Amino acid sequence: FGLPVWNIQYFQLAAIGFMVVGFSGVARAIRKGNPGPVARVLAGWVAWIRDEVVYPNMQKEHAQKLLPLFITLFFFILFMNLFGLIPFGATATASVYVTAALSCITFGIMLIGGIIVQGPIAFWKNLIPHGVPWWLIPLIFFMEFAGLFIKPFALTIRLMANMMGGHLVILSFMGLAFYFGSQNTILGLAVAPSSIGLSMFMMILESFVALLQAYIFTLLSVIFVSMCLHPDH
Repeated sequence: FGLPVWNIQYFQLAAIGFMVVGFSGVARAIRKGNPGPVARVLAGWVAWIRDEVVYPNMQKEHAQKLLPLFITLFFFILFMNLFGLIPFGATATASVYVTAALSCITFGIMLIGGIIVQGPIAFWKNLIPHGVPWWLIPLIFFMEFAGLFIKPFALTIRLMANMMGGHLVILSFMGLAFYFGSQNTILGLAVAPSSIGLSMFMMILESFVALLQAYIFTLLSVIFVSMCLHPDH
């Protein structure tokens, strides 16, 4: 249909495929009481997201309804982050278009969920905290209204910048050997061990960052949605 297809879209589909295959038998294995090592690990991560990320930051009534979404969001981002660390892989979350789309999902739930739970009038009214002097109401409303859009924008830039920045550092370390090698072959060979060592260290660090950024994006999404659903908290 004339739509461009980029390499990151293949890895987005691969992330969805890994999620479907990985979780296909987890629930059944847990119910039967004989889960394998993969099922135990995945079930443990799901329980951790539920008990440490979603439930503590949102009323249980709404947390139970939105839990599948946040679990999907976490693993989708995690797999996309990790795919960028494999040979010939691409990190879809290093694209601002991908992170913006994910942030729009959070933004949509913030607005739609807040309006459904609070009501269309009370949602906008509750943007202003109780006890604010009347002469500050226009300024506070403007700041809170702008904050609704700043939150998803921050999610977009935070995830994209962290994933792109790590890759740029790795490429910079790897490029040291090529740069010095272009000046002098012996100098390039001398720098190569340090260049490779620093690149490997950054790859290890990036694997931790991949998990951390998936956690931070999910946690902030939960908090932002909860603020719109429960303004008193």
